[in-house]
Amino acid sequence: MKHLIRILGFSTMLFLALALPAAAQDSKCVQCHRAATPGVVRDWQAGKMGNKVDCATCHGNQHTTAADAARAKMPTASTCATCHEKKAKEFQGGKHAAAWVAMNAMPRTASQPAPMIDGRSGCGSCHSIGKDGGKCDSCHTRHTFSVQEARSPQACQTCHMGFDHPQWEMWSTSKHGTIYLTDKASGRAPTCQTCHMPKGDHGVLTAWGFLALRLPENDPAWLQDRVTILKALGVLDPQGNPTPRLDVVKAGNVARLTAADWQRERDKMVKICGQCHGSSFASRQLEAGDRMIDTSDHLMAEAIEVVAGLYHDGIIAKPAGYAYAYPDLLTFYDAATPIEQKLYEMLMEYRMRAFQGVFHGNPDYAHWYGYAPLKTALVEVQAEAQRMRQAAGKPLPEKR
Repeated sequence: MKHLIRILGFSTMLFLALALPAAAQDSKCVQCHRAATPGVVRDWQAGKMGNKVDCATCHGNQHTTAADAARAKMPTASTCATCHEKKAKEFQGGKHAAAWVAMNAMPRTASQPAPMIDGRSGCGSCHSIGKDGGKCDSCHTRHTFSVQEARSPQACQTCHMGFDHPQWEMWSTSKHGTIYLTDKASGRAPTCQTCHMPKGDHGVLTAWGFLALRLPENDPAWLQDRVTILKALGVLDPQGNPTPRLDVVKAGNVARLTAADWQRERDKMVKICGQCHGSSFASRQLEAGDRMIDTSDHLMAEAIEVVAGLYHDGIIAKPAGYAYAYPDLLTFYDAATPIEQKLYEMLMEYRMRAFQGVFHGNPDYAHWYGYAPLKTALVEVQAEAQRMRQAAGKPLPEKR
């Protein structure tokens, strides 16, 4: 009887070994990396892919020894598309796929310290999600490539936080975030993925884009403010004509340049919000965010014109190679004067937080982290401009 059990046991083990795909067995890659990088092997075997593909499926077969490790291929979205074609295609239609292009299109990126960009210790770390056609492991981290992990709002936290886009802080301290973090199992509150990746759609986009700028605009006053901002971004010249930077904005997908593009994404969001709220309520809340952009743009444009006047009167020298009679907001923190630094903060920090706070349902961020310091900064810009004019002997004529 014991002999029969041993035979049956051996047969069962043999059947399982033959039934498992080659990747689940002890390949040469696994044998070597179990000693060299045991954590990688452990993560890979814990994930679903550990029983489906071998290391060579993603990394190629050119790397065979420790001496030729550099020959291992690093996977991109194209690699993942071999098995996940639909998701890869969705990704290519979203803003994440353009992240690397958008970063490198900024005029000061090339002057940043190498660790910040190529070393991926700063901007390059988050923006690399769009490098080489896309990096799926930005969200499905190596080597488990967990779907469950990528569905968690914490998967978005590393990149969507901080100075110019604190969406994590806004959402997690909003009523939506509070409900989720205290009652995760119920599904009562939306996560980042609920609103921005409905049904797992990887084509992540928003109606306004990163810069919250759109053309055309039916409101004449708002359009004028927006034109002023676009001039200060170098997208329009002082006469309002497009510059080569318009192609940069298009490539980076950071603004909405047709009414149809904007409306398509807005309609999607109203439908998503309508799963929990009435569509009229959802529309009103989103329109409140639109109005906050309008309000913020007016303050921003006023500050830009103050600094543009300093350029016009020769009180601030134009940067080398910059032909336009407006400050260049895309120099970011490399601006040459304190007043231009303040202008950059107004655009990239306070304006962003004012409207993003509304869209993410966080009143404190919308007001005290956004609108209030935006107004304070405008007063500071006006006062500094007056001081600079007095020092240069070129005060503005008094208004009558």
